[in-house]
Amino acid sequence: MPPVTNGMAATLLRGVRWTKSSHSNPNGNCVELAELAGGTTAVRNSRHPSGPVLLCVRAEMATFVRAVKDGKFGEVAG
Repeated sequence: MPPVTNGMAATLLRGVRWTKSSHSNPNGNCVELAELAGGTTAVRNSRHPSGPVLLCVRAEMATFVRAVKDGKFGEVAG
């Protein structure tokens, strides 16, 4: 397994269902999410499905989603 320098390897998460937006393109530049037990959300890059994965608790995801909706990250390509 290649070294993981941020987060954890996705291969350590077994039996999770990864989802991405229906607006995603087929080029593999997508953010994928998986709901874990206890309200934790796993986040990964679809281009690198074996990792790394970032784990966010519910409050962190809510803050991130709110910031995206409020335009805090600039214009999002769509």
